[in-house]
Amino acid sequence: MQFPYGLSDFGTLRRDGYWYQDRSDRIAQLEAAGRQLIFLRPRRFGKSLLLSMLEHYYDLKRADEFEVLFGDLAIGRAPTPLHNQFYIMKWDFSLVPAHGEVGDIERAVHDHLNDCVKAFIAHYREQLPSPIEIHPDNALSSWRSLLVAVQQTPHKLYLLIDEYDNFANEVLMARRDGSQSRYEVLLYGEGLLKTVLKAVKAAAGGMGLDRVFITGVSPIVLSDMTRGYNVGEDIYLLPQFNDLCGFTEPEVVAVLQQLAGQAEEGGQVGQGGDGWPDQTSPDQALQTMRTAYNGYRFSEEASESLYNPTLSLYFFKALATQGHAPRRLLDENLAMDRNKLIYIAQLPGGEALLIDALSGDDRVTIPELVQRFGVADVLAAVKDQPFMASLLYFFGILTLAGEGLLGKLKLRIPNLVTRALYVERLRARWLPAEQGRAQGQQAAEAFYLRADLAPLCDFIEQRYFAVLSNRDYRWSNELLVKFAFLTLLFEDRLYLVVSELETERGYADLALILRPEMRRFAALDLLLEFKYLSLKDLGLTGEQARAEAREALVERPAVAAKLDEAEVQVRAYGATLRERHGLQQLHAFAIVALGFERLVWRVVP
Repeated sequence: MQFPYGLSDFGTLRRDGYWYQDRSDRIAQLEAAGRQLIFLRPRRFGKSLLLSMLEHYYDLKRADEFEVLFGDLAIGRAPTPLHNQFYIMKWDFSLVPAHGEVGDIERAVHDHLNDCVKAFIAHYREQLPSPIEIHPDNALSSWRSLLVAVQQTPHKLYLLIDEYDNFANEVLMARRDGSQSRYEVLLYGEGLLKTVLKAVKAAAGGMGLDRVFITGVSPIVLSDMTRGYNVGEDIYLLPQFNDLCGFTEPEVVAVLQQLAGQAEEGGQVGQGGDGWPDQTSPDQALQTMRTAYNGYRFSEEASESLYNPTLSLYFFKALATQGHAPRRLLDENLAMDRNKLIYIAQLPGGEALLIDALSGDDRVTIPELVQRFGVADVLAAVKDQPFMASLLYFFGILTLAGEGLLGKLKLRIPNLVTRALYVERLRARWLPAEQGRAQGQQAAEAFYLRADLAPLCDFIEQRYFAVLSNRDYRWSNELLVKFAFLTLLFEDRLYLVVSELETERGYADLALILRPEMRRFAALDLLLEFKYLSLKDLGLTGEQARAEAREALVERPAVAAKLDEAEVQVRAYGATLRERHGLQQLHAFAIVALGFERLVWRVVP
């Protein structure tokens, strides 16, 4: 099996025999949904491949390739009357640089649109009855000349626009001086981008343009767009298009089983591969993928969650060509999402939102998604939680998780690799000194290798409690303890690190379960349960707590009672985890924080 990781050209994928998860059955639904559609999904979620599929399906010049490209797909067995009936024009605004002065950006927009017109002329030279004139300094004049030529033929135009919001996202992330003013000049008043969108709207009013399909990441510019383009229909929250991009679990299972079957038959998976790894079964690979890549839900009415398609292909390709899962679960091509978390964390209340999301108990709730906000709002307006949480939803860093008792939307972090970005951001804010990080890493590694908790607890007492207890928002005291350990112990290269892991008996505070393919190393499976006692309840001052030996603190009745409570829970959780993951040995700990001064623990056999 060849996996098209990094490929977004549908024709290449189909002609060269790459694996393709069929989404052509949605074409009829898209046709019925409207003539000018707007579809949003996070970065690297398969939008460009979707556009490429539409391009190859509707292109009148590719009619003789229809059977090769679509014959064995769902749409090939039941094509719509519109297949191969359009001229295709494609704009990709990710190719337009967003830096420089307004004049530089306008020049780049004109150049890109003119390049697209030139490509159109080259592709349809034999079908066009009259020449199209290129106006180097005015791409909209070139566009009108193209429409005149199209109107002289029996076919109409289908416009595909990829990453329509690229410029707005660049402005948002860069936050450079003058970014907002440049954006406003381009989109407000008679700015160029607004004029371009007005030209698209006019063309659809009887000038030869029949259909438009627009993709992007967020609705940041939708309210700004409506000043020039108010005819687009938003389909990104409709349940029938929840899985238009992304893979369902049955689809992932089918691929893993096919790879395993090929390994059994030939002893190898893919050219140069080593076969399916002995230490990993398809079920274990699925467990890793489910924890790391699953969890996205884009419609309030959809019941099925989705796997990130780019990361899934990254995983499949590693299995097929190397015989084992990728060493790092997060493909660095997706690591740019950390910039969005940096932006949110720097806003008033932003860090608290990240904490709420990481807590794992659906603390992030909003009345409804904010769907239309302009860049001016993003850069200048007061940011409340619905605003920030909605942005993180569209960026794919939060996802829908159902509804609360009062109908509010619950949002949560979708999976492990996204959680890693949160932990990384908070660790950088809370432990900025490189020396401190190195010391914390050494303490964490002692715990991974020997289940030695003392260095880690010493580090948290001496370095971390002072930082965390002085944050400018209210903590749940037990939550503070958990986050101190989570940010220091999160190591997704080795572990499936899960906070608030659901078991049959409740929610385990923090579980570090070795990834199946990493069991050849010496790291241990670990489970931690946290409790908190205030110094007031103990009748101690901070100075007294610091002076007393841990052995003496453990003997205090109130402390022993909390340790007993934590031990009961961790035993129950451990039983479920041993059965679920087939663990031979799980090192479990009951941990109690005494104020923000001391930590005591008990090893639970």
